Amino acid sequence: MIQTVAASPLDDATASVPPGRWAVGVSGGADSVALLLLLCRRPDLSLTVVHLNHEMRGPNSHGDEAFVVSLCNRLGVPVVTRRLSELKLTDLPNNPSARFRAARLALFREVVRRERLDGVLLAHHGDDVAETTLQRLLRGGGVRGLAALRPRASVGGLLVVRPLLRVRRNDLRQLLTRQGQSWREDSSNSSPRYQRNRVRLLLAEHPRLNDALLDVADASGAARDWLTRHAPPAEARLPVGLLADLPAPLAQEVARRWLVSRGAAPAELSGAVLQRLVAMARDAASAPRQHFPGGVLVRRRGGVLFVEAPEPGIRDLKSQI
Repeated sequence: MIQTVAASPLDDATASVPPGRWAVGVSGGADSVALLLLLCRRPDLSLTVVHLNHEMRGPNSHGDEAFVVSLCNRLGVPVVTRRLSELKLTDLPNNPSARFRAARLALFREVVRRERLDGVLLAHHGDDVAETTLQRLLRGGGVRGLAALRPRASVGGLLVVRPLLRVRRNDLRQLLTRQGQSWREDSSNSSPRYQRNRVRLLLAEHPRLNDALLDVADASGAARDWLTRHAPPAEARLPVGLLADLPAPLAQEVARRWLVSRGAAPAELSGAVLQRLVAMARDAASAPRQHFPGGVLVRRRGGVLFVEAPEPGIRDLKSQI
């Protein structure tokens, strides 16, 4: 049985979730367990928990899966579990974190489609935003990279809702403690081997940085949204005058959109990469043929930028690799 308690700021956060049928990503960690308990207070929500066993920590990974199943059985919530090795996925990123994230999204998409759900609810919170913002600052991220996660986003046709972005990690753990609800701790979260953990430790030692980073994320999000609304569209053949005449932020946004539409990977389009394309438009002395992420070969000729198709021999060679 779930204790009945008065509405709290945490309940206010989950009140933003529209009534309906939702998948909930639950790893077994404190954040996702707290989100599930909060959502279970809403009688107008029909929930299906989804758990992906990454199979990376041996018995501990299987213990996480068993914990989530037991919790859902106690709460009377349907649960779908899957092991990473059971997913038939191709073209996953090489980076482990990105690979696991892509696998989870693929599983969420499968369950949402099969069960005819409205989307998936995830437990990202304010501390996650601060940590991500600092990591991207360390990598030299631009406005779009520093922008906060959106509370609602469509990812490959999957509606993703993050109701806890204004909630702090400690508030979620305090909720669980008050409820007498346990959770699973991933021992790798304390390893200094991973940058995310080193960033988390730094922010724990300097808590005032969290608010400053959240301000940066919010301001970057507002700038991103402004650029999205005001950047002019770009055709397949991009006039150099369009990029040359725009202010730098708008020129880079047009460059980003154009490269993505030509097949470049969005995650690889750093500010330096975008500025290189802008320079091709503004500086006639720059190289007229340049390679960009995703194997995109851009050429400048006759006052336009366009993507040059690879030579037949190169295309055939790539198909054999």
